[in-house]
Amino acid sequence: MIIPKLRDLREDADLTQAQIGKMLSISQRTYSHYESGSREIPLELLIKLANYYNVSLDEMVGRKRK
Repeated sequence: MIIPKLRDLREDADLTQAQIGKMLSISQRTYSHYESGSREIPLELLIKLANYYNVSLDEMVGRKRK
């Protein structure tokens, strides 16, 4: 699953993939796979990112209210 906001949030914060990887205790390469959607991001890391960026999980995955 591609997380639509993952790259946007990182770029808006002027951070590199390596910086986010370090914050999550993973490699830049692993984070790159999450951002591109070639690997599923574990829920625990998605929650850490949502907290870090101060956004909801719904917003991160592109879910909109009806």
